[in-house]
Amino acid sequence: MFSHVMVGANDLPRMVRFYDAVLEYAGLARTVEPQDAGPAGVIWRRPGLRWPQFAIRKPVDGRAATSGNGVQVSFVCASKGAVDEAWAAALRHGGDDVGPPGDRPVYSDDFYAAYVKDPEGNKLCFLFCREFASR
Repeated sequence: MFSHVMVGANDLPRMVRFYDAVLEYAGLARTVEPQDAGPAGVIWRRPGLRWPQFAIRKPVDGRAATSGNGVQVSFVCASKGAVDEAWAAALRHGGDDVGPPGDRPVYSDDFYAAYVKDPEGNKLCFLFCREFASR
């Protein structure tokens, strides 16, 4: 299990708006205001839980943030409808479609997912599986 995932951001206000719009469909809420973020970054997590966390921030080294080729962050959604909504919200807020919502039997018989890139090119997956729905 991981504790947190951190993604670099160049345009922090734009990325906060994007992730506020899409992560609600994965059951995550922002817990830090961007101006109060500090070195930990702007954080989203499930209400009532400290971990795991998803965070964004400008890179510590001062260089530009870049997306990683082959890197993907995947978010569990509570239903197929939530996957559809997350994908649609991502597209409305500057994301790019890299795989519309649908069944992905290549992974498992109940794997339903959608894929996008955020406004800075980071690849995201929103998925629903019965196994995760019970957690």
